[in-house]
Amino acid sequence: MKLIFEKSSKGRKAYKLPKLDVIESNLDIPEHLIRKEGPNLPEVYETELVRHYNELASLNYSVDRGFYPLGSCTMKYNPIMNEEVASLQGFRMLHPYQEEETVQGALELMFELQNFLVEITGMDYITLQPAAGAHGELTGMLIIRKYLNDNDFTFKNEVIVPDSAHGTNPASAAMAGFKVIEVKSNSEGRVDLEDFKKLVNENTAAIMLTNPNTLGIFEKDIIEISEIAHKNNALLYYDGANLNAIMGKSRPGDNGFDVVHLNLHKTFSTPHGMGGPGSGPIAVKSYLKDYLPKPVVSKRENGVYYMDYNIPKSIGKVRSFYGNFLVLVKAYAYILTMGKEGLKKASELATLNANYLKEKLSEFFEIAYPGVCKHEFVLRGTMLKNYGVNTLDFVKRLLDYGIHPPTVYFPLIVDEAMMIEPTETESKETLDYVTTVYKKVLDEAKNSPEILKDAPHNTPVRRLDEVKANKELKVRYLFNNKHGLD
Repeated sequence: MKLIFEKSSKGRKAYKLPKLDVIESNLDIPEHLIRKEGPNLPEVYETELVRHYNELASLNYSVDRGFYPLGSCTMKYNPIMNEEVASLQGFRMLHPYQEEETVQGALELMFELQNFLVEITGMDYITLQPAAGAHGELTGMLIIRKYLNDNDFTFKNEVIVPDSAHGTNPASAAMAGFKVIEVKSNSEGRVDLEDFKKLVNENTAAIMLTNPNTLGIFEKDIIEISEIAHKNNALLYYDGANLNAIMGKSRPGDNGFDVVHLNLHKTFSTPHGMGGPGSGPIAVKSYLKDYLPKPVVSKRENGVYYMDYNIPKSIGKVRSFYGNFLVLVKAYAYILTMGKEGLKKASELATLNANYLKEKLSEFFEIAYPGVCKHEFVLRGTMLKNYGVNTLDFVKRLLDYGIHPPTVYFPLIVDEAMMIEPTETESKETLDYVTTVYKKVLDEAKNSPEILKDAPHNTPVRRLDEVKANKELKVRYLFNNKHGLD
């Protein structure tokens, strides 16, 4: 489709403003900052403008349009009601520099959300500041580093991370100044306990774990792992990316974790992806509370809420103002709507759907790690190579049937991986349809592989040349260029 600038025609307008009834003034803006000519904006009629952006919207794929099974990153249940709540003028029009007495409702919401998240995770204290999951990870690792330094453990410079971990885990540890040590997975897809025991030593600062892990498997040795870590004065860090599989069933704090990060934008309603907005709160056990970023929301005895900056050993602020507030509003609305039993039910259904679909697909695909999974599972697509195609070809063809591809080529320890997370909201009929499509595309791979190699065929944009896009990236539109690209 054409860009809005390419639809522009001089003299057309999509609006008509009333005549100015006040004195026009540039106030005290310095002369060199005032435009000498107007901005180069597209000139179109109102109907053209509306149609253009509706056409753009129709090109997007979302959970509202169909099955969206991205493993480890899925957009969860996102009721429009929560978006409406976050759009209420009383929330939307707040300014972070307002006096505290004028934002008591917002502070009360944040205070209660802190309490909800502490209860859900089994932790003691929490900060809502971090703006996303990876940001929360870094915050957690900085807290751990400062705590160790304050307690004469400056020599502890190693962080153990599983080979199946999210890539942000080792990145966050490294950014916090730690050396990353990889622990292998065993044949069941869990942390290899014997390998782990060999790696833990006096230099171990922390162990970063996702539970259930990135393969969708619950680390059943978590209590022993926790005991080994603490025996060596190391801390246990919880990556909350997969909390939606155990909410109401198991709390990280009860399993020995010292620091927990949450992805409110994944687990608690807010649509995730496309660069934000996100929210990655960090919860800690009581002995770490003095290291949390300042401020946190507190409540005085007279019932007044306030921003508490009295955090003696704080690592400082990690985010401007107080986090992504409207994301917090959505998460708060989600928790209130679902309630204790609703959150537990969501975990049960996520696990049920994943295991149902896994069993259906196991009839003609290899499951990387057989057995009961939690919210997601991983297929091994190695056999596709026998037909002259690969995992990428396979998932591109899924698009032609209206199904969004799963996460591919991750975790790295699985050859030709397809990580599938059906989520708690999909019906049995949808999962059965997905099974049918996977079987049909597999048959096409066997009999007509060229169809997969050229897929997708009926999407707005055909298969992109990713190598060319990386080497010849064009990110500017030039108005004086015949083709408008640079």
